[in-house]
Amino acid sequence: MRALVTGASGFVGLHLVGHLEAAGDRVTAGDRRAGGPDLLDPTALRDWVGANHPDVVYHLAAFSSVAESWDDPAATFRTNAEGTLNLLLACRDAGVGRVVCIGSADVYGKVAPDELPVDETTPMRPHSPYAASKAAAEQAAVWAGYGLGLDVIRVRAFNHLGPGQSPRFVAAALAHRVAHNELTDGSVVTVGNLDARRDFTDVRDVVRAYRLLAEAGTAGEVYNVASGVDRAVRDLAEHYLARANRPMSLEIDPELFRPVDVPVVRGDASKLRAATGWVPEVPFDQTLDDLLDDARLTARSAVA
Repeated sequence: MRALVTGASGFVGLHLVGHLEAAGDRVTAGDRRAGGPDLLDPTALRDWVGANHPDVVYHLAAFSSVAESWDDPAATFRTNAEGTLNLLLACRDAGVGRVVCIGSADVYGKVAPDELPVDETTPMRPHSPYAASKAAAEQAAVWAGYGLGLDVIRVRAFNHLGPGQSPRFVAAALAHRVAHNELTDGSVVTVGNLDARRDFTDVRDVVRAYRLLAEAGTAGEVYNVASGVDRAVRDLAEHYLARANRPMSLEIDPELFRPVDVPVVRGDASKLRAATGWVPEVPFDQTLDDLLDDARLTARSAVA
């Protein structure tokens, strides 16, 4: 299968490209930082997709930080919503067989306890500029299916983590702070909202779900990718303190709190499981340990 991946040099993109290549796919990896076209340049985007003749396009490229989206909502919207629209039009023009649009479970927003676990029928109630932009991108994908006849699958990925993740995200941030302390004899790990509960899945399981959906998903449908288990940020922090090579303590930093924070997120991936047989395979403790090992390598490289 000929696959094209946008956002290929990002955290998830690197894992997806590796997984696709291991499965025998011929992969074109695209990213503006690596010489690929800008999502906001429709002509360059159309030429790039058309020149590569992909059977399937995995659309990962996005403005991905919830926290930073509050600083520039307009840029977030342009990249995620208008950029997705441009890509879908390019795929239509190139006759792409299938497009897998990677969205976010953040589109669900704040859900009531009786709505958990969240399935694909839960209304979208975005609570951040990032979430609103991803909801708009989804609507562009729905239109491309109905209006253009494009074979599009939408994916709502819940929180994912693993080696290589940016410290802009909570699990990686905690791991990097612990790794830095180990090298500098630090004893304090700053944290934000320890009570927030999230549904975390290893990125290696997540990208496996993406390829399975490209093979077996139903055109026009939307699928959650989730573990079905919610874990408190406190649990992650305490795991890392237990693995640290010196005593450390947690210290609340109000600056790390988001303007709006959803208390509990837990997803239902039964639709994905029914379509593909997917279940998470990487144990959660292994995911956290792999992330900490990766953070330690990064910290040592920084001081070398």
